[in-house]
Amino acid sequence: MKTLLIANRGEIAVRVMRSARALGIRTVAIHTELDASAPHTLAADQAVEVGSYLDIDAVVAAAVASGADAIHPGYGFLSERAAFARAVEVAGIKLVGPSSTVMDRMGRKDAAREVAVAAGVPVVPSWSLDAPADTLSYPVLVKAAAGGGGKGMRIVRAAGELDEALAAAAREAAHAFGDDTLLIEKYVESGRHVEVQVLADAHGNVVHLFERDCSTQRRHQKVLEEAPAPTITEEVRTAVTSAAVALTAQVGYENAGTVEFLLDNASNEAYFLEMNTRLQVEHPVTELAVAIHGEHPDLVALQLAVASGEPLGFTQGDVELVGHAIEARVYAEDSFGGFLPQAGRASRVRWPESGHVRVDAALESGQVVSTAYDPMLGKVIASGSDRESARLALLDALDDTAILGLTTNVGFLRALVATEEFRDATIDTAWLDSATIEAPDDAIARISVAWVSAMLDSMGPPHPFGPDGWRSGGDPAPYVVQLDEPVRVDRIRGRVDDHDVREVFAEDHVLVLMVDGLRQQAVVNVQPHLLEAVHRGQRFVFERPDPFADAVGAAGDGSVPAPMPGTVLAVDVAVGDEVVEGQRLGVIEAMKMELVLKAPHAGTVAEVGAGVGDQVQLRQLLFLVEQSLVEQSAVEASHG
Repeated sequence: MKTLLIANRGEIAVRVMRSARALGIRTVAIHTELDASAPHTLAADQAVEVGSYLDIDAVVAAAVASGADAIHPGYGFLSERAAFARAVEVAGIKLVGPSSTVMDRMGRKDAAREVAVAAGVPVVPSWSLDAPADTLSYPVLVKAAAGGGGKGMRIVRAAGELDEALAAAAREAAHAFGDDTLLIEKYVESGRHVEVQVLADAHGNVVHLFERDCSTQRRHQKVLEEAPAPTITEEVRTAVTSAAVALTAQVGYENAGTVEFLLDNASNEAYFLEMNTRLQVEHPVTELAVAIHGEHPDLVALQLAVASGEPLGFTQGDVELVGHAIEARVYAEDSFGGFLPQAGRASRVRWPESGHVRVDAALESGQVVSTAYDPMLGKVIASGSDRESARLALLDALDDTAILGLTTNVGFLRALVATEEFRDATIDTAWLDSATIEAPDDAIARISVAWVSAMLDSMGPPHPFGPDGWRSGGDPAPYVVQLDEPVRVDRIRGRVDDHDVREVFAEDHVLVLMVDGLRQQAVVNVQPHLLEAVHRGQRFVFERPDPFADAVGAAGDGSVPAPMPGTVLAVDVAVGDEVVEGQRLGVIEAMKMELVLKAPHAGTVAEVGAGVGDQVQLRQLLFLVEQSLVEQSAVEASHG
């Protein structure tokens, strides 16, 4: 292998390039116009523009034109498309992954289920789509046969809900995967998501690299992953790892793959779910928790060796568990605001640096995050000799992670890792959907931005309205920093409102204070009309009031702004239409999430601010619904 094209973007493309470069392999990136200056584009030896990462013909043509003799698909995009694998094979290029034939069989949940049965691997009980609704044993899970990531999935708890769930799941699956085929399986109320990393070469060798636990999920999408799986017995570990090896051998698999199981907490039975015919997002935890011949493996390097025709060079007996690792996925989303996707320019990015922490990311200061692609910005992975030391290292790492300019889920991740449930591993695949994760308060962030604002004001040139603290015949008065409410800062006496504050360190946007005797750190960005601070991973934004600004309409005035930046998928009304409260006005989509926009009250549509296909910004006005005078009077009367 001389030249490798990476058919992906972001952190996985950069990660693959890192291993390829260490092996002396030349790398080629593909990119869209939007990604012309993205980190993965700049990191490669050569870059080729394509219209879309999903355009099979364009990707293969880029590989041929650049002289690539192999393609690494990463994950997502085309990584599990058998049609892509066939096109690569026809072009005479080696895909770093299984053959198209194997991908056809294992890339679909329905076909993979048949292979598992043939290999003697237990599968989740299921029903035919034609089975009468009243013959199923509820609850059941309706899921797409051709995809993953929680798309095309619905939990059904009663026969009367089945038809609607099937229709909704089919629509979502068709939109996400181009295939609306569905399965109906038993829904395990309390289960663990355990997956086994397998490796197979072209010489008949198949091994496992133990298991990972991905039970901390939200709506079937992984949030935290770890290796090895906590609290499972050696009997269960042996059962899932041996079943994974048997399945891999049965299908004639080659390269790295993951076999996923659902562990029923009630019966302790493990059921086969699916096989992912690619590298997984969470592969770093395996690399940090496992050793081969005493050294941590590089799974991408092993993938490239297998794709080059080399034997694995080790046996199952050479693989051992040597510690614990936990991974947190960093997303551009507002976790404490309905998990809505976010976008914008990352004005300041700080990733943690520690001997026990690894960061796989492709987000840098100044980079624009759009809604065009998956919201994952990177991964923070911590390791230790045991689970608790890894968990504590991850807490410290998330404290040291700061992204300014747009909101991310880092604060949510930090709060999640600190919960008693995660600490004690009393988790299953459903716990996070019902858990209450408290949002951190803004006290330290407020103190920090006020402190820095006062410091910058005192350093700037004097002006007639500057809060310089001067007063006749006395000590300087405290600064009054106008945030959403006034904050009094006395830097001479070390007070911010009622708090005792001492500055320890202030440099390069990092502020360390002793607040009421406790050491606190924040990353702060102060601008004329916007102040930001990240504390314990959570971004807080304070807007300085503008006394000269025109008054704006109050909440409840009938305006429907964009709750997230994204693309308008549907507009159901026109100016002049009469609507009722709760009626659907349109749909907006961003980063694989669809959101229905509804009328806030009955009335007449007075304004439609965007059309289908338009890209809209956060809080952009999309619809305005005016109440009739009669309705408005009735509302006012009801409020006294």
